[in-house]
Amino acid sequence: MMKRKYWSLTAVILLCRVFTIQAQQPVAGLLNVLHGSLRIGIQQFDGTDLLSEQLFHDGKLHTASADWRLQMNITGQQEAADVQLVCRLEQGSAAQSAVAVSLDFGKWSAQNYVLVPASVYNGNRYRVIGNSYSPDYPKDMYYNPAVPLTISHNPRLSVEKGQSSVISLQTGNAATPAICFFSPQEKRGFILLTTQQTKLGNSGLTIAENGEKDSCSLVITAPAVRKLAAGFGDFHLSGDRAPDWKAGDEVIVQFRMYAFDAENIPALLRRFMQVRKELSGPNEPRNILPMSQLLQCATDICRNNFTEVKAGAYYKPENNSDFQLGWVSGMINTYPMLALNDEKERQRVARELDFVVEKLQGKSGYFYGGITANGKLRPEKMHPDFPELQAMVRKNGDVLFWLMKHLLLLKAQGYGAMIKPQWEQAAKRLAAAFAATWEKHGEFGQYIAPETGEIAVYNSTAGAIVPAGLMIASHYFHVGAWTKIAQDASAFYYRRDVERQGLTGGDCGDISQDANSESAFGFLESLMAMYNYTGERRWRDMAETQAALCATWALSYDPVFPSGSAIGKLQSHMAGAVWASIQNKHAAPGICTSSGDALFKLFRATGNHLYADLLRDIQHAHAEAVNMPGHLTTHNLPGSSMERIQPSDAEGKGSIGNFINTRNSWTETDGMLMALEVPGIYINTDKKAITVFDHVTAEVISTENSQMIVVITNPTSYNASVALLAETNNQAAVPLEYTAFVKWQHINIAAGQTVKVRIARNGIVTVLN
Repeated sequence: MMKRKYWSLTAVILLCRVFTIQAQQPVAGLLNVLHGSLRIGIQQFDGTDLLSEQLFHDGKLHTASADWRLQMNITGQQEAADVQLVCRLEQGSAAQSAVAVSLDFGKWSAQNYVLVPASVYNGNRYRVIGNSYSPDYPKDMYYNPAVPLTISHNPRLSVEKGQSSVISLQTGNAATPAICFFSPQEKRGFILLTTQQTKLGNSGLTIAENGEKDSCSLVITAPAVRKLAAGFGDFHLSGDRAPDWKAGDEVIVQFRMYAFDAENIPALLRRFMQVRKELSGPNEPRNILPMSQLLQCATDICRNNFTEVKAGAYYKPENNSDFQLGWVSGMINTYPMLALNDEKERQRVARELDFVVEKLQGKSGYFYGGITANGKLRPEKMHPDFPELQAMVRKNGDVLFWLMKHLLLLKAQGYGAMIKPQWEQAAKRLAAAFAATWEKHGEFGQYIAPETGEIAVYNSTAGAIVPAGLMIASHYFHVGAWTKIAQDASAFYYRRDVERQGLTGGDCGDISQDANSESAFGFLESLMAMYNYTGERRWRDMAETQAALCATWALSYDPVFPSGSAIGKLQSHMAGAVWASIQNKHAAPGICTSSGDALFKLFRATGNHLYADLLRDIQHAHAEAVNMPGHLTTHNLPGSSMERIQPSDAEGKGSIGNFINTRNSWTETDGMLMALEVPGIYINTDKKAITVFDHVTAEVISTENSQMIVVITNPTSYNASVALLAETNNQAAVPLEYTAFVKWQHINIAAGQTVKVRIARNGIVTVLN
């Protein structure tokens, strides 16, 4: 018996490069400027082992068992080309075969920034530790200011000289099915978009770099055939299989390419946000659950989760009685409860604030990350050689930001007299601790020791939201030095992490220093705080780039889920689901843990609807994951939700499209925050423009005498109380206060009903029927 010869993908790419087909204009023109070329072939597999790749020439391919035909339709526009390939097996048969579209780039450089939205940032070309979820840190990562950025075991390009590397993904691994790169040498950006699926299923996305790191191929395969599928910090056998073909079988592969001048990584990110929906087209969010109904259900859950234990009294942030501060809702879920303006809940919030400042603040001013119901402090990311209890910098950033917002809200509600000196003192001590750390180290680090105030683990963007908290504290307490530190820190993180590396990361408690969405949105919050308090255009410009980075983490289209999965059966539209991190390869309903109102403020400041659309998508995807009668997701309490919208097979193919039958306080808190801090309808009375975030429709039917008549329809099966903010251009030019929602008007609309309202130029709303 003849022994079969197996080939590595990298070897096939290098051997086949000489047979590259002559691409038609405008494809050739786009690729030539980046020393690229196009080849299209058929790959044959034995299971997931690649046996061979044979290329089309002049639209034809003859093998020992089959005759193939390829039709390529190309339409071009400035800096872009759309390609549709129709690959057909005319005669014969072909076992376990896939279509491969390869874009081969010469004069490549390891300095190129490579992006696959939600999966790969800067090629994931970093030091790697572990082979599991949330790996332990090695000893050399502690108390080491020179620690390199370190990630979990994820798909990545090699950092080692002379070592080739391959990233093998399927489209379900990406928030947008895309591969992008920026070449600092050429000052050019490149974006490759494709569709999630062909008739053969999800497609493959592959990046293959040679050992010399001077050539690289970006490959789309129909379908995906990977040897290994990436998990949560590990890999497992993919179980992929290429189909068998018979005469008459065909598949259509579509993709779009952009090649354009780009000065830096931010230019690539901004262009990506502009075009990320161009191939998939506009998504269609469903109006199913008014924000007010979601708020009612979620606050009912939170209200019933108030507990009194030995450690203290608080709203439970988890499904047990232990307390975790910040991050996943501890002392964040208190904010919407305070916003209810209910006396009982206001007193409960006060009791939790008492508990937090009395039990969790360390000698340095920093807070410990949590405490058990029995009163034992919960350490984080410990190493046996360093017994000093550690806490997440992220959690401390959340404490400062949200504690300050609680104080502002109490004053806005007219309850400033309730504010206790110990709350303000705790906030001042924490702000001072951050200031001291910045002055000593020029960064905030990832983990700190609350007893001593020392940074235990350096690097990362774990302090993403700290500048926002410092800026609020600076103005609240009139400490000017904190304003400068907040600005210096914002500029530092933007320059080091966003501008130079095209990522933020490390502020999630169960990852390493991996790129993640939470730090991206947290840092957007900080940049908008800088802009709102200073009015300086540079901060707004940085915020626009940061919003583009945030967009890489949100599903840009409505994925096709397995028809038998929970999401498939509900036919949910999941564009806007937010991916967690490059380690935790799943999306979730909402931003952990934020309303995303920084996106609304950026939209309001710029008029750029891309930011409003992103926020609308996030809100509507969140609603799709909420458990309600006739729309069961968690099979738990009405209004409950959980942190899993899974388009990938990172947890196994059987997990795709299935929810987890539990609940997460942070996702429910997200829903409450969006219902409060994002207006259901936003109207610019000068522009006569309406933007809708809630689950209603709104239409201007007349604009006379500086007034607008607007018809608002509630198509859902729930009554709605819709928050409406209407303002002029001049009013929109003034930064929105954190507690602005307290003054917004609300329009009550019964289920299935329509109301007509008159909106005066000054924003006053009158219901006409």
